[in-house]
Parts: sequence; C-alpha cells; structure tokens
Amino acid sequence: MSPSGEGDGAPAWVRLPSLIRILAERRRSMRTMLSAFLCLATALISNLQPAVGQGDPSLYITPEDLPVRALDAREAFEALTPREKLYAHWMSEASWLGNLITFEQLSAESPGLLELIVGIGKQHPVALRKTATRLGVTDQELTWFEQYAARVLSNCGNYLSFGDTKFIPRLSADKFALIAAAADLLSDDVADGEDRGGEHGRLSRLFESIREPIYSLDPSVLSLGLGDSGVSAYYGDDVTADEIQLVAEFMKSRGMEAWNTRVFKEPDGTLVLAVASALERPPVPATFRNRSIRIQYGDHARALRMVVEALQEALCYTANDTESKMILSYIAHFNGGDIEDHKASQRYWVLDKGPAVETDLGFIETYRDPMGQRAEWEGFVAMVNKEQTRKFGKLVAKAPELIPLLPWGKAFEKDAFRKPDFTSLEVLTFASSGIPAGINIPNYDDIRQNFGFKNVSLGNVLRSRGPSKERISFLEEKDQELYRDLVGKSFEVQVGLHELLGHGSGKLFVEADDGTLNFDPTTVDPTTGKRVASWYKPGETWGSKFTTISSSYEECRAEAVGLYLGTDARVLAIFGHTGKDAKNVAYVNWLSMARAGLQALTFYDPSKNRWGQAHMMARFALLQVMLEAGSDLLRVYKDEKGDWFCALNADAIETKGRAAIGDFLTHLNVYKATANATAGRALYEKYTHPDARFLEIRDYVLAHRKPRHVWVQPVTDLTADGQVILREYPATWRGVIDSFVDRYEGLFD
Repeated sequence: MSPSGEGDGAPAWVRLPSLIRILAERRRSMRTMLSAFLCLATALISNLQPAVGQGDPSLYITPEDLPVRALDAREAFEALTPREKLYAHWMSEASWLGNLITFEQLSAESPGLLELIVGIGKQHPVALRKTATRLGVTDQELTWFEQYAARVLSNCGNYLSFGDTKFIPRLSADKFALIAAAADLLSDDVADGEDRGGEHGRLSRLFESIREPIYSLDPSVLSLGLGDSGVSAYYGDDVTADEIQLVAEFMKSRGMEAWNTRVFKEPDGTLVLAVASALERPPVPATFRNRSIRIQYGDHARALRMVVEALQEALCYTANDTESKMILSYIAHFNGGDIEDHKASQRYWVLDKGPAVETDLGFIETYRDPMGQRAEWEGFVAMVNKEQTRKFGKLVAKAPELIPLLPWGKAFEKDAFRKPDFTSLEVLTFASSGIPAGINIPNYDDIRQNFGFKNVSLGNVLRSRGPSKERISFLEEKDQELYRDLVGKSFEVQVGLHELLGHGSGKLFVEADDGTLNFDPTTVDPTTGKRVASWYKPGETWGSKFTTISSSYEECRAEAVGLYLGTDARVLAIFGHTGKDAKNVAYVNWLSMARAGLQALTFYDPSKNRWGQAHMMARFALLQVMLEAGSDLLRVYKDEKGDWFCALNADAIETKGRAAIGDFLTHLNVYKATANATAGRALYEKYTHPDARFLEIRDYVLAHRKPRHVWVQPVTDLTADGQVILREYPATWRGVIDSFVDRYEGLFD
C-alpha cells in the first residue's frame, strides 16, 4: 500500500496515508465504548473546575483564558520595494502551502481538523451564530469552539507544539457536531444534487469521521510518542523502535537521510519508507537483513506540487543569481525528494548574505519526531531589522575572541570560524507548528561544519513578549521588579549567544569514506584523560547516534554556552550593557534559566518518565547543575504558605556558577564531538531525571500553570493590478481562524 493512497472520508486537499487510516480504524474499534463515556465526561466537566492531577481530564481541555499574540510586520514590509514584496508574497505562499504537510505529520485527525475548521470558519460569524443558536448551541459554546480552533490552527493540529501533549475541545462532541451542521446549512459550495443540510452535510460527515480521535483521552493518545506510548504520524502504529532502527541502517547503506521521510508497515510485514516528493516514481523494492523494505516516493505529493508552483512564481522576483539557484535547488528537492538537492539550496542560502527578504523552507527541525530523526515542515519569510542587526554584527566580529573562552579547548573546536550572517529579522511568515525566538540553520552536520550557517534573531517575536504586571512565579519579592525590567534584555543576550556561539560552536570528529580523519587521533579526551576512543564513522550523523535525546541535548549545550559567556563584560558591552547594568542583566539571565527549569516540570510525564519539550528538558538539566553547585549559588525552597521560590546568589555566579556550568558544558561538547552517545545519554539522563522533591514541585507548577499563547500572523495577497497587500488580523481567536481561512479556503472546495 502506498502511504499516499486515497480513501473515503479523508480531507479533500490531501488524502491520509492508507496505513494511518487503517490504524485509526483499529483505534476506533478498540475504544468505541470508552469514547461514549469520554464524550459524556467532556460535556459534564465543561463547566467545572476539576482538581489538577495526573490523568485529570482538565489537563487536556482547551483553556478559556487562551492568550493570542499578533505578529506585527507592517513597518518592515512597507519598506520593501514592489519587487521584494512580490518575492516575499510568493515565498510566503510556498511556506503556507507546505504547512499543510505539518498537519499531516502530526496525527491522523489533524488534516481533517484543518479542513473542518476552515469550512466552519469561512461562514459569516453572525449567520453562523444565528443558525447554530436555532440548533441548540449557546454563544458560550461557540466561543469554546473558537478557542479550540485557534489552538489547533496555531499548533498545526491537536497536540501542543510546545509540550507535545494532546488538547481537546471544552464544548461537548454533540455541540461541536451541531456547529458543523450549522455551517453545512449555510454552505454555498455544495455540489448540485448534494444534500446541504445538517447532519448529512459535508462538514458533518467530516466531523463524524474524526469525532472519536478528537475527544479521546485514552492514555495511548495523550502525547506524541511511539506505539502504545503515544501518537506519531511519522510512523505507523505497528512500527516498532527496532524496525525504525533497521530502516535507519538501511538508509545509511544507501546514503539516504531521514529528514523528509516517514515509515509504515504493510500487513505482510513489508516496511515502507515514504519519501516526500511532488513527483511519484516507481517504488523501489529491496531486501535488507532478510526484511522486505520498499522505498515509496510521492508522500505529501499534492502539497508539494503546490509548493513548487509557488516557488516557480517566486523565481521571477529573486534579487540575484544566488537566490535563483537556491530556488531551483528547492524545486529539485521538492519534486524528487533527494536531500542532496536541499543541501545545495542551503549552501546557496548561506551564501546569500544580507538579503532584504530572508527566507528558507523545507523539512527542518526534528523536535516532534519521537525518534529525533524526521523533520517537520518549516517555512519562514522575514525582513531585516538593520539597526538591531548591527548589534549582532558586532557579536559576530568578536566571535573569534570569544570562542577560545569556551571550556573544551582548541582541539574540540572547528579549525576555522566561518563568520556567518547574524541578522535580526521582522517575521512576515512563519509556517510551522510554533515560532521560535531565534534560529541557527541549516541543521545538516556536513554543511555546518564544512561550509557554514546563518544565525537569525526574530525581533518582532521577541518584542511580542511585552511587560507583564502580574506577579512572577518562583521569584522572591526582591527580584520581581528587576526581573520585569530586564528579562527582555537578558533574553536578547541569551538568544544571541545561544544561536551564534552555542549552536555555532564545536567540532564533530568525523571519519571520511576514504578513512581519513578530520582530527588528530592523539587528541586527549578531557573527560577521561586518555586519547579519544570514538568518532563518527562514514554514514553516521549526530542525529543518528544520539537519536531521541539529540534535539534536547543540543539545546542544552547552546543554552549552557549562553550562561557561560553571558557574564563576560565584552559580550554584555556589545549589547549596550556596562557596569552595574551588565551585572544585573547577567543575574537576570541566570535567574531566568533557574525559573525556567522549575517551569519545565509541566512538560515532564512521570508515568512515562518522558519529557515533552526539548528546550524545557534542557533548562531543567541546567537547573540541576546549578543546584548541584551548592546552596550558596542557588536554593529552591517552599515558604510557610506552600509557595515555591528560587533564590540565586549573584556573587556566586562568576565563581561557583560558571565553574559548574563550564564542567557540564565540557562533557556535553566532548561527548557530542566524539560520537560518545553512551556516555552522553548517561550524563543527560542523570541531570534530566526529577526526584521526589521535584515531582512535588511539579504538582505545584501544574496547579499554577498558565496556557501558552497562540499566534495570529498576517497574510499577503495580490490585488487586481498585481500589487501585494498585507492583510492583518486582531489578536483574537477569531482573528486566528480568519487568517487561516484566507490562506486555505480555496483548497477544500
């Protein structure tokens, strides 16, 4: 069976893979009785406030106080020339069309949810409210629908991008069904002779096809994971970790990489390696270690065909030959599925220095793959903030002086520092399941090490945080005002160091195909005092060696670099901080990391001993390192009221603090450099395992948690005379829905 096969009941824009549909049906048949109970339970608790605890359904219900942030790019966009605006428009189109893939990579029901929400959302709000009211839906329930819809759209499905946990609607399934029926009654896009009305309409049928998985709170579907421990559309439900490893070894033998692939299994046991490509090719059957494996091209084909069409339009408006070659490499990659073509695009991207419109797209980050190998779609388009970029340019210029300050020694650093672009961008489009504050890409080891990379700070994302007057959890009274005043400035420093000197530092010890080494084999491993005993053999990569911990481990290494260098006066002066102000910024940066380590416990599941968010897992590890340094550096304590606090000694940061972080950072970097996954995993698991005290704090964190914001982004559009306009939306749940309707409405007709 082809992973791109078609079937009844799947979304119109792209049919769900056959094997995922089979597996979804299996789940339904096993949980039909449970489903009825859960739907009833959801309705009953929708107006209640249950106690927080492990397994509590209220942990998964969409919160009523869901905040929305608007991405403001107007000023930077209007500064572009008409040609640059057209380039930005078509690259945004390509990014958002590719984002259809992100829904398909998450869960079996997510593509259907997108089509359903857009179908409901395109109806006039007043007409929808009146029709739904006549069917028995209250205004409050319509609001709950909008909250859930905004969260689904912002996360590209029904699992949080920051935390990997499922969320369900606050309104009951029956009321959700009535809203779909109301939209059907208003729909003007039904075919001639098709029954428009109520429960028999297209949207009603679509809702019923995904009703059970939308509301299911079966333990096996509460988070992203593999097999019975979670959900992942990167793999068929019956694909095991051993089979994924077998496929990885098969790919290594063929010189393939996993970024743009998925793995399924057919009833006869044949493993299907599905490769994303717009063009379908004849399948490639193979036998590997007595196991049948078939390479199947054409996964996500329809979405990628639309991406290619948009890129062909963008090609008409590139600023230079380098950008044109980059676009042509994208087209070759998305058409044929060959990773080498995407690597070529990234070389051109790195060479395209200081463009007016910065953009990149493809299968980029592996955070949401339980095995840490396969990447989610990501596409961004942004404009350069020249004033802020000058600040980062100074950091790049100083980098050759700062890198030797890192604690692992010259042998474990790249032979030469290739000065990258480090730009502050005003994001116009970020088409993926979440928007970061900074980016350091490409993620391909060979390009990063031998060719270079770019660093990006997303300025309007950072600014959107804004000051808050609410009391800040875990901070003592003496730190409240200082933290509130300087957290933005300290975060700017941390992001700069994290991206440029964190992700941008360190060397991988690699053996080439011809047996040559890129390092001196007599190099002494500072963690053992002996010669290095391991390195990356031909075909091995950082991701293939460190697998499930690779993303979080690397984020921890980068965060640790930020802490370690973030106290240096030269670094702080680059960002405009000197004297007492510099010391305060460094203090708030360390305090912020300690606080984040406590907040991270929200993302730890003790029942599965598993973390749901790579960055937060990393921050908890650094909290542990600080605490291990001694109570004269950091204390975590509970007051007489039962509230938890962290108390940081500013005077001990430069001494005990930097020494502890430096030692930990040395081990992280050396284990990564030498492909020592065994020691690296043991170290990382030690520092990311919460003990009983932290589990008590976790209960406190859960009881006081606040929902993470969702984003509403602008949409570019073309006027009748070919001019590009920017359409903006209010920072409301309805604003999020309207923006996605404008992007995708025509795809579902």
